[in-house]
Amino acid sequence: MWTGAKVPDIEQVLHQVLDRWKEGIAAHDPQSVAEVFADDAIFQGLRPFSVGPQGVVDYYDSQPVGMTVDYRILESRGFGEGVVLGYIAATFAFLDRDAVELRLGVVVTNTSGRWRIAYYQASPASG
Repeated sequence: MWTGAKVPDIEQVLHQVLDRWKEGIAAHDPQSVAEVFADDAIFQGLRPFSVGPQGVVDYYDSQPVGMTVDYRILESRGFGEGVVLGYIAATFAFLDRDAVELRLGVVVTNTSGRWRIAYYQASPASG
């Protein structure tokens, strides 16, 4: 339950964070993508997991130039003040191959007035 005076719009929070993530990916700017993540974020893309921003930088730096992502929020929940959960459908598009459909689980937290991803889990979309 939210205990603060103002309950944030959960989907608005997710869009705020994921739009910055999307922009960094489209610009092939791994550092910009990493800035969307908390300093101690647990990150699980489609390779072994990492903790912290360097793992995020390394992961997105290895992605091909021209990769873009579109996303849609499938479900969202607020878990206490400053914690938001999102279940996301993401389509990663490439210049030289078919798009990849993934599902993302993200936990976004508000630390020092800034919403950032604290947990990111990607998996192939099923059915």
